[in-house]
Amino acid sequence: MQKQGGGSEIEVTWEDQQNINKFGRLNNRFHEIEDEIKLAKETNENLEDASNELILTDEDNVRLQVGEVFVHTPREDVENRIEEMKEVTTKNLEKLEEEKDSLLAQMAELKKILYGKFNDSINLEED
Repeated sequence: MQKQGGGSEIEVTWEDQQNINKFGRLNNRFHEIEDEIKLAKETNENLEDASNELILTDEDNVRLQVGEVFVHTPREDVENRIEEMKEVTTKNLEKLEEEKDSLLAQMAELKKILYGKFNDSINLEED
């Protein structure tokens, strides 16, 4: 049992504890997704930079890094490869953004339930 500011006690039920635990799991996943989104955005920017560099070159064959070695590859093949990579990364980014929105909605619902019962006795906000 918890004591509220006014001295009255609020009982934490099994369901309340499950909601608190679920909120914690959702919050952890939210932070993981934010990191994944940041990485996907950086990857997209790097791919865009590589694409721009290819536009500036007048060579028919360019060096493409594969693992730890560079391979001379026709520029058109590299351009196609970059476009494919950008498409994959963009789709992944869209999925991550959708999951993030879903998590935020679920967390907002749990906040409403938990703050409705515990008022100021519980803190679900990050500092």
